[in-house]
Amino acid sequence: MTVILTVLALLVAAGSLYQLIGIRLSARRYGPPGTMLDVGGQRLHVICAGDGAPAVLFESGIAASSLSWSRLLPQMAEFTRACAYDRAGLGWSPSPRARRSVARMLAEMDGVRAGSVSGGPCVLVGHSFGALLVCAYASQHSNNVAGLVLLDPPSEWHEMTAERRRLLRGGIQLSRLGSGLARLGVVRACLALLTGGAPGAPRNFVRVFGPTAARTLERLVGEIRKLPADVHPMVQAIWCQPKCFRAMADYLAALEETTAVVRNISSLPDVPLVIITADDQAPDTISTHRQLARLSPQGRHLVASHSGHWIQFDRPDLVVAAIREVVDRARRTNAA
Repeated sequence: MTVILTVLALLVAAGSLYQLIGIRLSARRYGPPGTMLDVGGQRLHVICAGDGAPAVLFESGIAASSLSWSRLLPQMAEFTRACAYDRAGLGWSPSPRARRSVARMLAEMDGVRAGSVSGGPCVLVGHSFGALLVCAYASQHSNNVAGLVLLDPPSEWHEMTAERRRLLRGGIQLSRLGSGLARLGVVRACLALLTGGAPGAPRNFVRVFGPTAARTLERLVGEIRKLPADVHPMVQAIWCQPKCFRAMADYLAALEETTAVVRNISSLPDVPLVIITADDQAPDTISTHRQLARLSPQGRHLVASHSGHWIQFDRPDLVVAAIREVVDRARRTNAA
């Protein structure tokens, strides 16, 4: 028993040292591409491109960072100013200083808007969980919104059944476990093997946690590969950090409150609104998205053909066209 404990202690020490060295090397190689903005004591990483009004502000999915918009930002810069940011704990933003509540998340979004897009009304673009936050923000701060583009809102979570609560608890537990594994260098080693031509070992390791975790890994790796190649090492460096897993647990824990707020919204501002649904969604979800589009007098609904949930990866052309349409309509309204 003493020998086993000694070996385990050595493995933990070696893994922790490997993780510490990796964090320092990654910090030198992959520093924040944008700037750090102080929002009520919370530092948030924001990256912007282009000039013009109304500006566009991107709100990412539940565990995604500003990198998920890296294909779109240069295209936005051709006709207006566009900014993407990392919510607290994700990407290059430090861990949250306060509990993740809807009020806190919306206050931080508003701080980013005020500090990065000239403080005026902007076009908000939200993907998945980010679409829920954008809806909540628009319903409470309509004067700050010039238009809305919502990508595949997770409306199936509006009804929080016992099964969904079970899945949510499982996701939170796995996220917290991921944080612990990241501290010990396990996540870093798995990602290094996965991207270094030896994917079998990490995939077999993940299968220990069940088929759902294994399928999730495969799906996420497939989505990340749709990003520009120069972004892949940054994504890998980010997800080697324990804080990202802790943040994912925090945002999953806030999902029920967020969906409850959005479920009770009876109207959205009278501004240009486009909702885009992936064509692999169930008919009930597509129908719900159509109803959501009717909450604004200027709302319309599109279905993205040949697209999965990450529509900005599969159909960037459609997303850019929708954003440009909303920006142009907002400009015509302001000029009238």
